[in-house]
Amino acid sequence: MDQVSTARADPVLRQDADCVARARALGPAIAAAADEIERTQAIPEPLLTQLHDARMARMLLPVSCGGDQVEPWVYMAAIEELSRHDGSVGWNFFVANSAALIAPFIPLATAREIYADPRSLIAWGPPNACKARAVPGGYRVSGTWGFASGSRQANWMGAHCQVLEPDGSLRLNRFGRPTIRTLLFRKENVTPIHDWTTIGMRGTASESYSVNDLFVPESFTGTREDPSLRTEPGPLYAFTMQGLYAVGVAGVGFGLARAMLDSFTALAADKTPRGLQRLADNAVVQASLARREAALGAARAYLTGILRDIHASADEWAPIGLQARMRVRLGCAHAIHTATDVVDWVYKAAGTSAIFLGTPFERRFRDMHTLSQQIQSRESHFEAVGRAMFNGDPDGLFL
Repeated sequence: MDQVSTARADPVLRQDADCVARARALGPAIAAAADEIERTQAIPEPLLTQLHDARMARMLLPVSCGGDQVEPWVYMAAIEELSRHDGSVGWNFFVANSAALIAPFIPLATAREIYADPRSLIAWGPPNACKARAVPGGYRVSGTWGFASGSRQANWMGAHCQVLEPDGSLRLNRFGRPTIRTLLFRKENVTPIHDWTTIGMRGTASESYSVNDLFVPESFTGTREDPSLRTEPGPLYAFTMQGLYAVGVAGVGFGLARAMLDSFTALAADKTPRGLQRLADNAVVQASLARREAALGAARAYLTGILRDIHASADEWAPIGLQARMRVRLGCAHAIHTATDVVDWVYKAAGTSAIFLGTPFERRFRDMHTLSQQIQSRESHFEAVGRAMFNGDPDGLFL
């Protein structure tokens, strides 16, 4: 590890400015572009340049290759700020930061080449049945992947594949399972498939893409599935990649729920339903609002506390242990489900004021219910944590 650490001891100076404040300052520009983002499924200029100038895609990137390497709870708060004004913007930049987590698993020279452009973003979809063939000097790959959030803003793409050895056998990892290798290549090598016709998060353009018999050099690949393989020190990277993915989703959920509560408070001050008193004067509404405010604040404080505790005790190299992984997973699952519950209550409490296009409620409701279908939002995460609490994780599968 000392050799690797020395090799990466030439960092670009870390940005000291507060990324949460920078995200908050972008709020008016994001809000002004939200309708266009929904309609065109792209982040327009000058907003995209403003997001890059504010380093919103560099929060989880290592300092050694030009990133800011911020603490996970700070990152979560910045994603929350972006998402308060548009869920798709928050989602795309959570995904861009999550993709930057490949940097500790590829050669430093490769990471620096990819991120030398200050506007560099990587987009990719989850692993599927597609396989890469090992060939001299690298891999050849063909296939189609989906859910590449932010691909319209990206200049690099990735593919997560099992690997076929030259003899046709599957490459296995140290656990005896088929390894998943990430292959990185420039966006011009892909064919986009415009299939993102969802009810919510439309602005993410989380489309499919394909490549055909593409050669990818070995140096532009890495295996992110095993935390012990990382070559970048620091407590941030002691967290599992899946755990930090979940933190990003929680940040988007917090932002959407926060915006819904704020919009409802403003609505209730003026709205008097027919035959009833003003919403703000209704005792049931008052109590219900207070309970949702407490629930959202508690979920946020709970997850923030978990992230702070684990980061403070994390090793520079060793990945966090099972108990820490369980806490991150539980805190994130609780956060996402709490945010969804808050959004549902606001939508119902706002009555017909929430059903029309262009209100502060309907797009956020659709965005949250698209978010709630994503893998990090699964109800089964509670089951997985509970099972590990009773029985540990003998199969080594819990992330």
